[in-house]
Amino acid sequence: MRFFRPFAVLVLLACLGACASHRGGGGGSAGVPSRGMYKVGNPYQIDGVTYVPQEEFNHVETGIASWYGPGFHSKATANGETYDQGDHTAAHRTLQMPAIVRVTNLDNGRSTVVRINDRGPYARGRIIDMSRAAAEDLQMTGRGTARVRIEQLGAESQAVKEVALNGGGRSEQHAALAQLASGQRSAPVPATVPPPTAAPPPPQQVLIRAEPPPVAPAPSRAGPTIASIASGSSQSGGSFYVQTGAFSTINNATRQRELISSYGSTEIFQASAGGHEVYRVRVGPYTTPDAAGIVADRLKRSGYGEARVVTD
Repeated sequence: MRFFRPFAVLVLLACLGACASHRGGGGGSAGVPSRGMYKVGNPYQIDGVTYVPQEEFNHVETGIASWYGPGFHSKATANGETYDQGDHTAAHRTLQMPAIVRVTNLDNGRSTVVRINDRGPYARGRIIDMSRAAAEDLQMTGRGTARVRIEQLGAESQAVKEVALNGGGRSEQHAALAQLASGQRSAPVPATVPPPTAAPPPPQQVLIRAEPPPVAPAPSRAGPTIASIASGSSQSGGSFYVQTGAFSTINNATRQRELISSYGSTEIFQASAGGHEVYRVRVGPYTTPDAAGIVADRLKRSGYGEARVVTD
């Protein structure tokens, strides 16, 4: 184990160097990535589940990993960095940012090392959201998810914390990891090492239902109807939605609905405004405004600037 830790960090640095060669301006202005900050964050609630971020250095967890890519490329992460799908990073619900963890695919034994710089995922049973490059290391991009074990690297996490607290960005953090791996930098020791804590409970499944159109029935002209494109069940649920657009034709609304279908259950609501039919595209429903707000934020970061939380 004494030799494995430097080896794991060297693998991470090699991957980071490789991805830098084909990054293609995935950062901020003029291709320079945002530096971000050291962040733990306050407790927050998503769909009735409370998450309590905390600083840890020995976190171990087993569950399902997913990955996120093109829709979030070049957008801001939770700690203010610029997300680069070619970088080896990941999102976690409670770990401090940045933190270093090793992720092992339990189905094929492949592993990679990533730097936590974002929050999520919130789907049931998922514990980490990997960048595209990290997901490719684990050979999980085709299936979309994988059963994994994550193990935090304590000394490495402490090293990037110190750099971030002193204003250092991703490049400076990578340099500190390289020094640590080569033995030029002594392994930092946290002032206090908290005992292992149980993994947070998986998010509760949100009941998805299709709200009936508030006014006139679907138009009689040829094309899809409101009933045919609404999704969900008839069970009761929340009343908070994320509206991404309002269109004068059902075809345009359907087109946007298809584009955002990966963000959750999508519906089209028909209404009248100024004597004209309007078709509103919405994601949801969600049980709390906080839950809807998270989705609205992700949609805005993906280019849907009109995304906003609404109620019915």
